[in-house]
Amino acid sequence: MTTLITRDELKAAIDAGAVTLVDALGGDYHAKQHLPGALALHPTEVDIQAPTLLPDRAAAIVTYCSNPACPNSGQVADRLTALGYSNVRTYREGIEDWTAAGLPTESL
Repeated sequence: MTTLITRDELKAAIDAGAVTLVDALGGDYHAKQHLPGALALHPTEVDIQAPTLLPDRAAAIVTYCSNPACPNSGQVADRLTALGYSNVRTYREGIEDWTAAGLPTESL
């Protein structure tokens, strides 16, 4: 199981520029709204895209999706860990929690 990160911890990491965010929803969901600077990486694309999108396997990475009921963030985090990424955490509450707290998002 992947280590979890709270909204406050994640905001501090983003503000410090100390984390790479991975939006596990991907596609149109990512284009419409995502956390600042997040990269789109759907669970079905991890094996192919992770080496290019996330070349540093020791970097701090946080995955998220929509809310705790969404399995994507955990699936992406587990697969990244299996591929040798050593510092992966999951923001289980997801973008719904982030926006409910009034925090900023981006769109394409």
